Amino acid sequence: MTHNLRYIKQTALLMIVLIITAAGGATGADADGDGVVPLALRAIMDELNRNMRAVTDAVSLENWEQAAITALRIADHPQPPMMEKLRILSFAGSDVRKFKNFNSQTRLAATHLEEVAGKADGQAVIAAFAALQSSCLDCHQDLRKPFKEHFYGRQ
Repeated sequence: MTHNLRYIKQTALLMIVLIITAAGGATGADADGDGVVPLALRAIMDELNRNMRAVTDAVSLENWEQAAITALRIADHPQPPMMEKLRILSFAGSDVRKFKNFNSQTRLAATHLEEVAGKADGQAVIAAFAALQSSCLDCHQDLRKPFKEHFYGRQ
């Protein structure tokens, strides 16, 4: 019985993704002028990038409070809209767990950074920030190229 319910959910998800794909998958302005509408995830990643740079600035100024606040923004970053999430999960296929693990690692690393920054422990902040950067890099090196090729038709 549980197997049937899972099959029904997977089939429904596939149908939704097919409908989205057939409809063009997204609406809105073409940011790059190439006919491809950027995913909301691009704006989320841009904000994460700005926040990572803000942590670097905070660390260099030993502004531990700002480092903690920004780390919390990274840990609690927004998620893409549900329809976009479904498209991404469809793309991920059997690698869904990998996507989720990278996201979890990043959230945990950012939460740890927020915790040690709150204690004004500069060396621990630097180590925690390095772990956060590594979690981002691991995801990017593993998933960015195929993701961009699939959704944007380029690297």
